[in-house]
Amino acid sequence: MAFNITNLVNAVNAKSATVGADSALDRAVLLTNDIKNASIYSSLDDLPTADSSNSGRLSRVGDANDANTKYYVSQRNRWNLIGLDDSDVVTEGQVTPFQGSNYGYASGGSGSSNVIEKFPFSSDANATDVGDLTVARQRGAGQSSATHGYTSGGSGGTNVIDKFPFTSGGNASDVGDLTAGRYHVAGQSSSTHGYTSGGYNSNVIDKFPFSTDGNATDVGDLTVSRYGVAGQSSTTHGYTSGGALPSVGTPNTIDKFSFTADGNATDVGDLVAGRYYSTGQSSTTHGYNTGGFPVGTIQKFTFATDANATTVGNLSVSRGGSAGQSSTTHGYTSGGSGGSSNVIDKFPFSTDANATDVGDLTVAKELMAGQQY
Repeated sequence: MAFNITNLVNAVNAKSATVGADSALDRAVLLTNDIKNASIYSSLDDLPTADSSNSGRLSRVGDANDANTKYYVSQRNRWNLIGLDDSDVVTEGQVTPFQGSNYGYASGGSGSSNVIEKFPFSSDANATDVGDLTVARQRGAGQSSATHGYTSGGSGGTNVIDKFPFTSGGNASDVGDLTAGRYHVAGQSSSTHGYTSGGYNSNVIDKFPFSTDGNATDVGDLTVSRYGVAGQSSTTHGYTSGGALPSVGTPNTIDKFSFTADGNATDVGDLVAGRYYSTGQSSTTHGYNTGGFPVGTIQKFTFATDANATTVGNLSVSRGGSAGQSSTTHGYTSGGSGGSSNVIDKFPFSTDANATDVGDLTVAKELMAGQQY
């Protein structure tokens, strides 16, 4: 690969402009003038945890002569990809917790599974088993910080909040409890906290910190109690869409609650049709609701204004009870029911289109929690 060092310098400068002044990025700009100072790693798994000890470090992942080589800079507790093109500069802004640039994860699931598995975003491939939850369960919620994945609640009415590392494969540890055990819940993630909303006979919005291990607190209510809900996240708000009400039906409600102030959710729109056991994905501009019953399409709604969802595509196989993951460019729907599926579907955020089958989970299962890094 013909590597253009000028592009790298320009890309780091451009990234600095998109996220504001930051001494870590200033140091990275200096490092790019001497590419020999870049730390070299064979894979993303080998990157150390991004923290104050390596802030501003420029790192190369892969062989310098490999077309798949990528450069990352450590900033704000996350490794950020420096996007390059031989003819132009492509920058990828600060990755938010509800999106990942490296891997998608699916944890737990049917068959009393405790498995944590991951699949790459950089290429279409099957998932691998990388660890275990502390409690085998299904119907839990997934949350993601910059460094760890979380699985909260689940079958059996468990209140356990599990946490597992992204940068090294390993088992989860029990780091706290929800305010009450519940299942069929939705997960949302801000930059500082994880949220667990809804669940069977519950309208509660629970919140727990990423910075320290601790129990969740009840910070608000959904507009109506419901289970089998899907979760989406913007940079400022959490969303809970769809679900089911015992003996009532399947509401099409899209609820929205603030990350900056604790409080109740408000009804801000409707799905095209009511559905339950769907899953959620998030771009920087839209929330997605995919799969579910009775009709499992791909729907999206805007974060910029409160509005109804529209149908924008179909999964490769109609199913519910899947896990949802979000990269910076695509949404993923993995596993699901309807005979139990191992399919990992992928659909683009940039255009409205159908999903394609890009890989398989380690086994066919449903009702997992989804995370991304």
